[in-house]
Amino acid sequence: MIITTNPPPASGLPPGAVRILMRCMGYLRPYGKLTGAAYLVLLITSALTLVTPQIIRIAIDRGVRGAELDVLRFAVFAILGLTAIKSILAFLTGRWTEIASQGVAYDLRNALYRKLAALSFSYHDRAQVGQLLSRAIQDVDRIRFVTGRAFLRLAEGLILLLGAIVFQALMNPYLTFLALWTMPLLAYWAMRFGRAFRPVSLAVQQQLAVLTTYLEQNLRGARVVKAFAQEPAEMTRFDVENDRWFDLSARAARMQALNMPFLDLVANLGTVFIIWYGGSLVVGGRLTLGELVAFSTYMGLLIQPVRRLGMILPALVTAAAGGERIFEILDARSEVTDTPGAPALPPIRGHVRFEHVSFSYFGRHQVLNDVSFEARPGQVIALLGPTGSGKSSIINLIPRFYDPTHGRITVDGHDIRAVQLNSLRDQIGIVLQETTLFAATMRANIAFGRPDASEQEIMAAAQAAQAHDFIMEMPQGYDTTVGERGVTLSGGQKQRVAIARALLKDPHILIFDDATASVDSDTERLIQVALARLMTGRTSFVIAQRLSTIRMADQILVLDGGRITARGTHDELLRTSELYVAIYQRQFRPQERAAGAETGAAVTP
Repeated sequence: MIITTNPPPASGLPPGAVRILMRCMGYLRPYGKLTGAAYLVLLITSALTLVTPQIIRIAIDRGVRGAELDVLRFAVFAILGLTAIKSILAFLTGRWTEIASQGVAYDLRNALYRKLAALSFSYHDRAQVGQLLSRAIQDVDRIRFVTGRAFLRLAEGLILLLGAIVFQALMNPYLTFLALWTMPLLAYWAMRFGRAFRPVSLAVQQQLAVLTTYLEQNLRGARVVKAFAQEPAEMTRFDVENDRWFDLSARAARMQALNMPFLDLVANLGTVFIIWYGGSLVVGGRLTLGELVAFSTYMGLLIQPVRRLGMILPALVTAAAGGERIFEILDARSEVTDTPGAPALPPIRGHVRFEHVSFSYFGRHQVLNDVSFEARPGQVIALLGPTGSGKSSIINLIPRFYDPTHGRITVDGHDIRAVQLNSLRDQIGIVLQETTLFAATMRANIAFGRPDASEQEIMAAAQAAQAHDFIMEMPQGYDTTVGERGVTLSGGQKQRVAIARALLKDPHILIFDDATASVDSDTERLIQVALARLMTGRTSFVIAQRLSTIRMADQILVLDGGRITARGTHDELLRTSELYVAIYQRQFRPQERAAGAETGAAVTP
């Protein structure tokens, strides 16, 4: 995903702004009854509000000027009663609307999470975590406000506006015309403000996402920052981005600060004309004092929607921009998806074939070129080669983290693109190069792939991965909470927990990406003994970093430049592959000498 930070041109509202807002409102559909009830009550409340000025007119004309105390008393109690009823109805409207809008936020965040979880690795390779967090939190909350109180107040304002005009026209059409002459100017100003405010609002949201990204990266890399004493430099970089956000926010605030007073000024000009001309009509006997007061009250109801428009319009513009960012994620297409009607992969034996497979990241950077090999059930396949040769790409293609650009991969004769993705991954155990643990208990981390595993199964997996002993030495054993990303554990401990997590699945295909690269030689030997036992009957792919790994392999694939340049056993490759000999002398020969020194065995020169 390419995340843009440049706002769109300020030439006008986006063509799809209304469509985006309507799509946001579509999320109210599951809460249709609650929303409908809220708007029905709103209609009743607005009707009571429109009736109130007429009661005031009667109270003045008949109760005060006509000295009819019974009428005055009735009018006072009627106004009190209507006020109490409106308060109760307003409470119900606000409560129901808020429940519905919170439901919209709940559904949107769930939809975003499901989508992000379903999107392929290629999407997350390009996305920034801070941007995604900003959209899932700030942008969703803006849509929550709009689908709730903002649209409610907009509807209320429209009802009061139309109702006030009708009542004013019934009392005095000419005076109504004077009251409404400012409306076209207000409408023009509102549209002009919306066009100017949207790009600024979008820029503020984008810059807030940039700040979130900076903060997330610095918190994630706090140890690296401190290790290199880069706190001042990182603070300076954050200050620069924070200053940009402040400037954009100040600009948005300035625009809103100018907008509201201008709307008030223009709207109150109508009130001035009402008092001036209406007062002269009262003096001339062509309008009663009660009618003038009622007219002025209705004028207040006309101004109220205008004021709300000044507050709601920026919220609508901001929500449209936020909705655009959210739907960009929801509409994204995953590059790895289930074929429609694909069957589940039946239980497998682990026969894996690569048939003329080529692969390019993002369709540009080719990392595998015409790779073909076969792994029979129960075989151990070691992948060996210099950095960037394509080892990790091969093991990423087996569970369909990515799809090949050309060629195909089969498991037990099934093209992995023609079966359900989850049914494939359920039968594969993986230890990735970057060990990721969650801020949960040791038990939960080991059982991540099998939440229903029993305590005995969890402990057995930990024992097989040589993790049980150090777990039991922790304060709460398997109930000990791991720090975020496993920061409270050593590299070797994290690796062993990750191995236990993979082994607990009891898969038919095992994938180890640098599985023993972060452990000491003693622990590595213990793990290798456990792996040798557990690999029996399973097809295993191992990126080789240790001499013991390549010696236990049934087949070693030597990669260079995205191609398989040699294949065979350790002894065969020592005789046939110059690249393998070079890697062996550089990487594995020192390990062999060290092992020989520990045991006192002679090492063949």
